[in-house]
Amino acid sequence: MNSNHLLLEEPIRMASILEPSKPSFFPAMTKIVGTLGPKSRSVEIISNCLKAGMSVARFDFSWGDIEFHQETLENLKTAVKSTRKLCAIMLDTGGPELQVVNKTEHPISLEADTKVILTPDQDKPATSNLLPINYHGLSKAVKKGDTIFIGQYLFTGNETTSVWLEVDEVCSEDVVCLIKNSATLSGTLYTLHVSQIRIDMPTLTDKDKEARYFLSKLGELNQTQIFAKIENIEGLTHFDEILQEADGIIFSRGNLGIDLPPEKVFLFQKAAVYKCNMMGKPAVVTRVVDSMTDNLRPTRAEATDVANAVLDGSDAILLGAETLRGLYPVETVSTVGKICAEAEKVFNQDLYFKKTVKNVGEP
Repeated sequence: MNSNHLLLEEPIRMASILEPSKPSFFPAMTKIVGTLGPKSRSVEIISNCLKAGMSVARFDFSWGDIEFHQETLENLKTAVKSTRKLCAIMLDTGGPELQVVNKTEHPISLEADTKVILTPDQDKPATSNLLPINYHGLSKAVKKGDTIFIGQYLFTGNETTSVWLEVDEVCSEDVVCLIKNSATLSGTLYTLHVSQIRIDMPTLTDKDKEARYFLSKLGELNQTQIFAKIENIEGLTHFDEILQEADGIIFSRGNLGIDLPPEKVFLFQKAAVYKCNMMGKPAVVTRVVDSMTDNLRPTRAEATDVANAVLDGSDAILLGAETLRGLYPVETVSTVGKICAEAEKVFNQDLYFKKTVKNVGEP
């Protein structure tokens, strides 16, 4: 990675930092992607998100049925017409997802320093000692000492709803694990992630193929772009090849933070965003203001993280849990938009343009 590509205009007048932020007629150039879900699917909330600066609406197909998302889409269309704000649509396919299945729907409490068995036998009920999973090959993929994470909101960092397991032994198709932290799993489905282990599942599920087939029936897909989400070691290893084929890249930092040591995530982010910039392809960063899922203000570190993502050359900020199930979806969009706008004021557009043109040519 080139070490001298800091795109910050200097000097910054310290006095300007104390000046109140002025509302701008134009929104931030950095796109804000808002995930629509239970807390953000009404016409009123979507309209307010659009007014606050959301320019892309994301539909997460890893949960919810077609009818749920179709209804949300109709509400989005109504909101776009009433606010006269243009909004792109991002459809996030489910992909190969390992899951724990809880048919009883009762919360499951897991105690630290006890053991739990992961079994592919989905006919068995989920308990504190036994968790059925949707995959028969786990016992062949893991070994003693491997790390497994489980949770409904696995990558939010909220450790009361996600659990860290260490593989203790493999017995036939079952995997016996030591529980490293106490947690309560609630709901019917929990995501399971095995750190740095390749799970042999198809990238495109039948559900994903149906979505692609439906889009194809509508005619040429000239306007539909495919963004690749990088979320594990495998994606990182093949990043250059993926970047060649994809129309843009999404950095799933929550997943990467589990597959990579936390202190390594920023290195990959900076190097990969730089590569996207030099190929003229959009770079989207996720997991920026997790605390705003439950709070009205971001932490200072999160606010700085958003600004640094912009200064590194990110083209969009993707909000997940913050808008999907968060208490303050509109305020989150507005806050992130303000931070992006402030960062853009000191972003060296001229230097950025010249460096990009060197690699991809004049637009």
